[in-house]
Amino acid sequence: MSADIIDGKAFAATLRARVAGLARAFEDAAGRKAGLAVVLVGEDPASQVYVRSKGKQTIEAGMASFEHRFPAETAEADLLALVESLNVDSAVDGILVQLPLPAHMDEQKVISAISPDKDVDGFHVINAGRLAVGQPGFVPCTPLGCLMLLKDKLGSLSGLNAVIIGRSNIVGKPMAQLLLGESCTVTIAHSRTRDMPEVVRRADIVVAAVGRAEMVKADWLKPGACVIDVGINRVAAAEEGKTRLVGDVDFAGALDVAGSITPVPGGVGPMTIAVLLRNALVAAYRNAGLQLADGAI
Repeated sequence: MSADIIDGKAFAATLRARVAGLARAFEDAAGRKAGLAVVLVGEDPASQVYVRSKGKQTIEAGMASFEHRFPAETAEADLLALVESLNVDSAVDGILVQLPLPAHMDEQKVISAISPDKDVDGFHVINAGRLAVGQPGFVPCTPLGCLMLLKDKLGSLSGLNAVIIGRSNIVGKPMAQLLLGESCTVTIAHSRTRDMPEVVRRADIVVAAVGRAEMVKADWLKPGACVIDVGINRVAAAEEGKTRLVGDVDFAGALDVAGSITPVPGGVGPMTIAVLLRNALVAAYRNAGLQLADGAI
């Protein structure tokens, strides 16, 4: 037996194409492009690459991209003032402040300053609350992308046992809420979980989002399980001085046990920006008072 590889890169390309088509329809109806503003504070190399990629893909999807870059020493008050101006800017439908922020800034305070209706990252406490009680809002991009991959692979998730490894506000907790919404039986495992291999072994769905390279071993998995690997860890490669990317799951071992699995890279990663574009477009339709057909994206 060899697990099916879930091609997140191909799914993300299809999602971006749907977004682009609906972005053209939005522009025709609203007389303007949907707009996404991305704010970067500091010189973090990974964040710079990510922001550049977001801007490029936003434009490719037919939306307006507004980038705001600040040096690391920028005062928190200046960042908050920018966020407030973006909240009232009718050309901006979605606002994303790239994390992490410099140490002198309060990340939660900055996130809370973003209008919940423009919070396309889904990190605002109001959107977290909306997700918890099943009201329409914005869901963090990575878990929503994971859910899309799961439903595309498995169809109905109703009644399946799901184990999420990791309890972060960005992935673990919203992932649990999404799977509860699909009528899964959900367990969140974490650093204090007793006998984690046994807990994971009961799962039809495993979502690994703990940030520890290849922690989940093949013998942790139920034969035929669907494994979604959110981890992105850089480890030493066989060639001296080189590194390679691996997930939180021992991919090579899991191939012999799982029914399906996302690779790293090329699995969950490409979904994150694609879902961000999707969220920004949904925000645009809502902000303009236009109807978006259920299930369109």
